[in-house]
Amino acid sequence: MCGIVGYIGKEKAIPVLINGLLSLEYRGYDSAGVAVLNEKTNGKVDIEVIKTKGKVEKLKEKLKSIDNIEQNSNIGIAHTRWATHGKPSEKNAHPQLDNSKTFAVVHNGIIENYDELKSMLINKGYKFFSETDTEIIPNLLHYYFIELLQSEGTKRGIYNKEKKISEQINNKEIEKIYSEIYLKAISKTVKTLQGSFALGIITNLFPKKLIAIKKDSPLVIGSNENGNFIASDIHALLSYTNKFYFIKDYEIADITERNITFYDFNLNKKEVKASNLEVDASSVDKNGYEDYMLKEIFEQPKAIRETIGTALTDANKVSLPLEKINFKKFNKIYIVACGTAMHAGLVAKNLFEHYIKLPTEVDMASEFRYRNPLIDERTLCIFISQSGETADTIAALKLSKEKKCTTIAIVNVIESSITRIADYVLYTHAGPEIAVASTKAYTCQVTLLSILGIYIYERLNEKIENANADDKLKEEVEKLKKDILKLPKKVEETLKCSEKMKEIAHKYFKNKDIFFIGREVDYAVAREGSLKLKEISYIHSEANAAGELKHGPIALIEKGVPVIGIATNDEINSKTFSNIEEVITRGADSILITNAEKAIPEIINNNQVIKIANISPMISAIISIIPMQLFAYYIAKEKGLDVDKPRNLAKSVTVE
Repeated sequence: MCGIVGYIGKEKAIPVLINGLLSLEYRGYDSAGVAVLNEKTNGKVDIEVIKTKGKVEKLKEKLKSIDNIEQNSNIGIAHTRWATHGKPSEKNAHPQLDNSKTFAVVHNGIIENYDELKSMLINKGYKFFSETDTEIIPNLLHYYFIELLQSEGTKRGIYNKEKKISEQINNKEIEKIYSEIYLKAISKTVKTLQGSFALGIITNLFPKKLIAIKKDSPLVIGSNENGNFIASDIHALLSYTNKFYFIKDYEIADITERNITFYDFNLNKKEVKASNLEVDASSVDKNGYEDYMLKEIFEQPKAIRETIGTALTDANKVSLPLEKINFKKFNKIYIVACGTAMHAGLVAKNLFEHYIKLPTEVDMASEFRYRNPLIDERTLCIFISQSGETADTIAALKLSKEKKCTTIAIVNVIESSITRIADYVLYTHAGPEIAVASTKAYTCQVTLLSILGIYIYERLNEKIENANADDKLKEEVEKLKKDILKLPKKVEETLKCSEKMKEIAHKYFKNKDIFFIGREVDYAVAREGSLKLKEISYIHSEANAAGELKHGPIALIEKGVPVIGIATNDEINSKTFSNIEEVITRGADSILITNAEKAIPEIINNNQVIKIANISPMISAIISIIPMQLFAYYIAKEKGLDVDKPRNLAKSVTVE
C-alpha cells in the first residue's frame, strides 16, 4: 500500500527520495512522484513536481532529463501510489498540489468525507485536476491558511491580501507569526478530515520546514547528523540511520534540518523519545536469489528458529511475557486477522480448542466489527498482522479494547501501530519480508501461535495434578514441544522438494483451474496454498474441505484438472485418500502432499506424491505449506510474471 518518503537536510534530496521509494516498492504501487523545493537564481523558491505512471525506475529516468533539478533541492517528499480514488495515471499520482501551487502533499490512507469537502471547496472557487481524495488536502490547507491570515494576520497588521504572501514574509519576526498561522491551518485541516491518513507536507513559503502527520496509517521519522527523514516504514531509511521516532495517531511533527517538534492535533507540544533499532540493512537484499519470495521461502528454517528463540527452550520450558494475564477468566477466544495471517489463525484454532478447551473463533478483521461480535471482558482477542499496520486489523483491535477484552498482538514489525494499541505483544522473528506474497511470516505466525497455545494450556493447568485425562494431554503437549523444536530441521529437509515442485509446476502452469483439498488443519493449509497460487500466478484456484467435495464442488472436476490434496493426520488420512480417489476417477490429476508412510491407495501412488517430514498434526501446516509455496512460485516463474510484486496487491494494506 502507498509508500511515503520525505527528507530535509544537508544532502541533495532527490537521491534520498528515490532510494527510499525503491526500498518501499515491495508494498505494491501503480505510480510514483516527487516534489522538491527548488531555489532559483533570483532567490524565488518553487515547488517542482515530477510524476509518472508505472515503476520508480521510470520516474528516475524522467528526473534525469530535467536540468539542474537536483542542484538546489535539499528538501522534498515522494510517494508510490496504489490506486483507491481514481485510476492509475500521472494526474492521479502524488504529490498533489493546491490551486496556488503553494502546498504539496503526499498521503497514505483514505479520506472518507472527501466528497463533502470537495463540494465545499468547489463552492469556494477551488478547482480539481485529479480524481483523488488527496487533492482536497492541500486545497483545504490553503483555504484555512488564507482564512486565518485574513483574521489573525489582518488584526496584527502583517497581512495584505493584495500582495503575494511570499513577499510579505520579509523578516524573522513576521516569518515566525506566519509559521504559527501555518501550523494552526494544518491543525484545522487534519481535524476536518475523516478517515485514515499519513501525510508529508512541504510549502515554498517555509522552505526549511517539512511536516509529518499521522492518523491510522503508518509513518516513522528517522534522524542522522545530516538531516531528518520521514517514511511509511523503516525499510526506506535503514541505509541512512538507526535512530527513529515512532509518532502516534493524532500527532504532528514540525521538522527542520536539525530539529523536530512534536504536537498533538490541538498544537499542544509533546515529547517523543527516539528509539535506536539495530536492524541489518543487508537483510533486505536478495543474497543471490533471483527473487525475494524464493529467498524468503528458503529463509524459513532460520526464521522459525529465531521465532522459537527463548519462547521455547531445549529444556522444554515455555516462556512468554504474558505473566499478568489471568487466563482462567476467559470463556472464549477470538483470533482476528486478514488473508494469510487469518489462515495461520485457522491452524491455531484446532490446537487451541484441543488443548485449552475454550471455543475459539477465527474471524476476518474486515468483517469483525461490522457484525457486533459478542465479546466482553471475558474474551481473549488475538490479533495477527505481519506489518502491524493492517487497517482492518487495527480497527478490530480498537473495538475489542472498547469492549474491555484482553488483547494480544502477534506481529513481525517492532513499534508498528498494532504494537502500540494491544495490551500485550508477541513478536515473530521472521525478519524483513519484502515479497508481497507472505511465506516466512506465515510459518513463523503458526509457530508462535502454537507456542502460545501451549503456554495458555500450561498456565491453566499449572496446579492440576494426577487426573488421567489431563495426563494424556500433558504427554501430548510434551511431545508437541519437542516437535516444535525440531521444526527448523524438518523445514530444511522439506525444502529439498524444490526441484520436484518445479517439475510439477512446469506441467500445470497453463491450467486455468487448480483445486486444493484437506481436512481439519489440512483444510486450513489448503486455503493458504490456494491463496499463494492466486496471488502470484493469477490462476483461478479454490480450497475445499475434502469431505465437502461431494456436496457441490466435485461438479467442477474434469479431465486434466489438478487437485492438490493434503493429508498429514493418520487418524483421518484415509478419509482424504477416499476423496482424492473420487477426483481421480473423474479424470483429475492428483498431487498428494503427505507424511503418511503407508496405506496410500495404489491409484494415488500412481499419480504424484510429495512426501514430507512426519510431525504432530497440530503443527504439520508449517511443513505441508512448503511444497505449495514452491509450487506457486515456480508456476508464476513459468508464466514470466513478477513474483515479488503481483498485480493489484500491496504488502501492507493500510486502507479498509
